[in-house]
Amino acid sequence: MAVNYGPQQSDYIKRRQAGTGRWLLESAEFQSWLDTSKQTLFCPGIPGAGKTIITSIVVDDLSARFRDKADNSIAYLYCNFPQQHEQKLEDLLANLLKQLVQGRSSLPDSVKVLYDRHNDKRTRPPVDEISRVLHSVTTLYSRTFIIIDALDECQVTDGCRTGFLSEIFNLQAKTGVNVFATSRPIAEIMQKFDRSVSLVIRATDDDVWRYLDNRMALFQPDILDDDIRDRIRRGIVKAVDGMYAEIPLKHGISN
Repeated sequence: MAVNYGPQQSDYIKRRQAGTGRWLLESAEFQSWLDTSKQTLFCPGIPGAGKTIITSIVVDDLSARFRDKADNSIAYLYCNFPQQHEQKLEDLLANLLKQLVQGRSSLPDSVKVLYDRHNDKRTRPPVDEISRVLHSVTTLYSRTFIIIDALDECQVTDGCRTGFLSEIFNLQAKTGVNVFATSRPIAEIMQKFDRSVSLVIRATDDDVWRYLDNRMALFQPDILDDDIRDRIRRGIVKAVDGMYAEIPLKHGISN
């Protein structure tokens, strides 16, 4: 059964602490990516940096921004290690195709032909057929945004991750789609994005303070006075800052 990423998106965006992640949406890198077709924004981050929540913020922002613009489309994937058996190359491409088709008022002819060809035989379309129809459907939109979270959790067996990125970059080259992707800073993956604009995902001081203020508000006032609260904030912010030294800055810009 195909993964439905809608409920995952809803769950992730609910976990967002109000006001966090604005640094990415307001960054020059994101704004340039948003305004220019055929662009890729790659966002590496260490485990626990908040990559998935940031991805959900990007999806939410784009969905709101283009809600009334039928000529723009958005499709997103949350790669997940436990779901790898449902995230083979053909599954990932078919899911993108399904999301893009859902934005149409009627089913494109290319999709009808693909469905009819395999429905009677109870067969699954191969990668090359899905890819051709995906290209065809993408051209029906003036702008298309593809969002991919956690590429490091995309399976590597049978060349899935390599093949998927090849298909995405080929789609971008031929149709001008915009690609946003996150991953742990794995050399093999980062090399694929050497020519792309990169922005390191990290918990900014402002985001950390917002989160801590929210958590500490749960304590009784007499348990934590202002001085202790301030020392806790500063100590944690300092510790968080030290976590990001391992990501090479040549692959991104630390905010």
